[in-house]
Amino acid sequence: MANPRELDKRRKSIKNIRKITRTMELIATARFRKAMDRAHAATAYTNQIMKLVRDLVNAGVSVEHPLLEQREETKNAAILVLSANRGFCGGFNGNVTRAGVQHYKLLKEQISNVRVEVSGKRGMNGFKQARIDLAQSYTQFEDRPSYDEVEMIANRYLEEYAAGKLDRLDVVYTSFESASKQVVTIETLLPLGGLETGGDEPAEAASSTLYDFLPSPESILEEVVPTSFRIKLFKCFLDTAVSEQISRMVAMKGATENAGELIKQLSMQYNRARQGRITSELMDLIGGVEALS
Repeated sequence: MANPRELDKRRKSIKNIRKITRTMELIATARFRKAMDRAHAATAYTNQIMKLVRDLVNAGVSVEHPLLEQREETKNAAILVLSANRGFCGGFNGNVTRAGVQHYKLLKEQISNVRVEVSGKRGMNGFKQARIDLAQSYTQFEDRPSYDEVEMIANRYLEEYAAGKLDRLDVVYTSFESASKQVVTIETLLPLGGLETGGDEPAEAASSTLYDFLPSPESILEEVVPTSFRIKLFKCFLDTAVSEQISRMVAMKGATENAGELIKQLSMQYNRARQGRITSELMDLIGGVEALS
């Protein structure tokens, strides 16, 4: 027969764990909403930047910029993997790390010099287990990534690209599409692609926009194209932050519900064990009375 005292002790322990998981779920929910607002705002800004360049193209401006040119030979490539510093978020870190490792192995077969940079302690541990050396690692990004910190990284990539030290940059991150859907995504940010196309905008509507360029179209593109790269990289960090909080919120909600079910089962076992012990004590008492009589 199970010991009621041990069952009660275990039940109290799980109740304490349930309080912790419930608190973590509420914190993740609050952080998720704030991060989602920032991601939505960045999405609108990013789309507007892309629309501006597309309008310039449709207005008859020849878009020529080093960041848009496809290089004949790719000798140096970099992979930036965005993970989280902490766990308790389901398969969030494992999925993005596995995708990063597989992409590294695939790219390594095509390009001689491929380096890996990882944001997040969990991703760093994953690449360490895969025995892949990291060129750079970042641990300063949490649920509110700073644009200034992302811009410093983006500027370094731009300088390396302009100097010919970097020919391609791929970012592996979890794209936020909705509260119920987040997808591990591999996106090539350098060289920038997709700006020359009409995208989702109707061509007629875009071409009808009139521009007066001051001082010149080239000077405007010189500012807009690098800015679009920085914004797209920042958007990757924002999507990662939102997806992490959603994953943690879902994981902690599941853990809280499982703890509740376990407490119910332990309570039933505790009551049965307690009733069994009381019955046993009564039987002993009755047996003792009968022996005395």
